[in-house]
Amino acid sequence: MITEFTPYMSLGGGILIGLAATLLMAFNGRIAGMTGILGGILPPVSSDWPWRAAFLAGAIIAPMIYVMSGNTIGFSVPISTGALVIGGLIVGVGVMFGSGCTSGHGVCGMARLSPRSIAATLVFMVSTGITVFVVRHIIGGI
Repeated sequence: MITEFTPYMSLGGGILIGLAATLLMAFNGRIAGMTGILGGILPPVSSDWPWRAAFLAGAIIAPMIYVMSGNTIGFSVPISTGALVIGGLIVGVGVMFGSGCTSGHGVCGMARLSPRSIAATLVFMVSTGITVFVVRHIIGGI
């Protein structure tokens, strides 16, 4: 599977993610970790749920606006629904044991030079590399 090289789109997306994380920290004193934000709007609901709901709504609505303006978001899912569910469960367990997700640790924690976040991000990246190698070359999946 070949992924299209989109340096300007990728740079723009990275800038928007960094800007959102910076603004959330500046105005709310909060880290833009998506699982932590989502966790605050699920029962038991956090008292600061309005900003969490707005942040998540923006993460959903922005791509919708992009597509409605005539653009496309190219993606494919070359695996079964069962494999996606298993992968999602594994990621969920990793988020629980890692005390956060790649957005919280990788974007916000590393920017703050947090040793815990740097270690977590290294574990995420090594685990991803091993998983891709096993799935593609040992199991022979994708």
